[in-house]
Amino acid sequence: MILGWKRTVAIVVVDTRNLSMLRGLPCCITALVMMAIIWSTAPVLGQSPPASALVNQRTQETLETAREVSPHSPEETFAYFEEDFEAAIARATTRVWDPTRPRPNSPRMPWGDPDIAGYWTSASYTPMERPDELAGKAFYTLEEALEAFQRRARQDAATDPATVHYDWAEFGMDVWQSPIRPNLRTAMIVDPPNGKKPPLTAQGRIQFEAHAQRHTLESRNLFERCITGDQGPPRVPSLQSVGESQIIQTQDYVVLITQTNSDVRIISLDGSPPSSGNVRAYLGISRGHWDGDTLVVETTHFDENARVRRIQEAGPNLHLVERFTRVEEDLLLYEATLTDPTVWEAPWTFENTWPRLEPPGLFEWACHESNYGLINVVRGAQIRAVEYEADLVR
Repeated sequence: MILGWKRTVAIVVVDTRNLSMLRGLPCCITALVMMAIIWSTAPVLGQSPPASALVNQRTQETLETAREVSPHSPEETFAYFEEDFEAAIARATTRVWDPTRPRPNSPRMPWGDPDIAGYWTSASYTPMERPDELAGKAFYTLEEALEAFQRRARQDAATDPATVHYDWAEFGMDVWQSPIRPNLRTAMIVDPPNGKKPPLTAQGRIQFEAHAQRHTLESRNLFERCITGDQGPPRVPSLQSVGESQIIQTQDYVVLITQTNSDVRIISLDGSPPSSGNVRAYLGISRGHWDGDTLVVETTHFDENARVRRIQEAGPNLHLVERFTRVEEDLLLYEATLTDPTVWEAPWTFENTWPRLEPPGLFEWACHESNYGLINVVRGAQIRAVEYEADLVR
C-alpha cells in the first residue's frame, strides 16, 4: 500500500496469506489491526492536496468502458422489476404529501402524550435545496409532483449495472420499494424561503474544506469508519434506503434508534439541563419536551470530531432543534432548524416526511467497511495524492 506523499512514499507490503490469523477475530478487532498498519507506518504528511485531486479523473471513461462490456443494461435492470415498480408507483400516487392540508389530532399513549412510537423511514426523493431551474417555486402542482416522483423513482429502479453498488433492489430495500410518498414541496428547505442553505461564514468555509474526505484515516467520515451510522442528528435522508428508525416512548424518555450502525439517542423529557460544556458526544446531548402534538428536541454539546456527512460544514457549535409530529396514522413529520452563527449567516430549517414501516422495521447492521473498504479507499486516495505531487514537480 502506498502510505504517503510529499516526495516521500512509504511502501508497506502486506502478505494477506499471513493475515489468516485475523479471520477468526471479531470484525471490529480486525479493523483495528488493519488500521494500525496504516497508522503506525504512515509518514508525517505535509499540506493536504485539494479534495478534487484525490478523485479518479478517469471515472467517466471507466464507467463507459464497463457499460460496453456489461452483460446487462439499465433498461434490462428496470425491466426485471418493472411489474413491482408500476405497483409501487400506483400506491404512491394516491398518497401525495401536501403540507398545507389540515392535520388530524395525534393518537395518544396511555399516559396522554402523543404517540410517535413505531418504525419509520426518512428516505426521500425530494432534494435538500431547491434546484436553480425551480427558483421561486416552493410547490409543485399535483401533476408536477407525480411526474418528478416517477422520474426519480425510475432512475433509482434502473440501476446502472456498470457501477459498483449494494444491490438494494434485489432485497426490496430500494427507496422506491419503501412506503415513500411524492411531495408537493420542491425542496426540503423551507427557510430561507428560497429553498437554499444560507451563505457560509468565513469560518464555515474553512470548516467545510477541513471536513472534506482526503487521504488520511482521520479525514474519512464516521460512517465509513464504522464509528457512527452518520444518520444524524439531524436526520438527513440519502437516496439509499438506509433511513430506517425506531422510536420507543416512555413517560420520561424517548429513544430513537437508527438502523445504520445501530446508533441510539436517549432523549430525556424530565426538563433537566444538558450537562456541562466539558461533556460532549458524537450525537450531541438532547433534551425534549412536548408542545401540543409535537415532540420538540434541542440538541447541543456535539463532539468536536462529530461529522454529518451530508452537512459537511456542521461543527461542534451546532444548536439543533428537531420537531416530531404524527400528522397521519402512518406518517411522521420531521422538522429541523440548524443554528450556528460561526458557520452560517442565518439559521435554516428543513422538513421531511417519515412514512411508517411495518415490523420488523430494523435489521442487524453489520458494518464491515472498515475491515476492507476503508483500507482500499485510503490507499486509493493516497495514490492520487502521490500523483498530484508528481504533477506539481514536473
